[in-house]
Amino acid sequence: MRLNGVPPEPGSSAPGPVGPGGSANFASTPAEKKAAANTIETELEPNTKKATEHADDATSTAQKGFEGWDTAAGLKKVADTWDQQVKTLMGRLASEKSALRGASGLFARNDLSLNNQFAAQSKLNGL
Repeated sequence: MRLNGVPPEPGSSAPGPVGPGGSANFASTPAEKKAAANTIETELEPNTKKATEHADDATSTAQKGFEGWDTAAGLKKVADTWDQQVKTLMGRLASEKSALRGASGLFARNDLSLNNQFAAQSKLNGL
């Protein structure tokens, strides 16, 4: 009888999930979280900024070409909406990057805290 999990799936040698829909393993390692945060910082954020600037320039040029027409006002509205969406996306990327970088530290601190709690309660301390 196992008290720390459930039996493996039939035909599998791997342990089964620890709870409904759960897994016995984390989805990523601290190194993978760091790599994902670095990808956001070095690729996604700068490339998104470049794409935004390119779209802004093209829209601005088109807007000037249609000056005096309703199309120019429509392009301005589209550009304003685009800029707001990009601002939201950039904020989300920054938030995800920060969360990825902070997650590993939280897990490590939690493990140390639990270790200290068990050590303080153990009657085997100092043996």
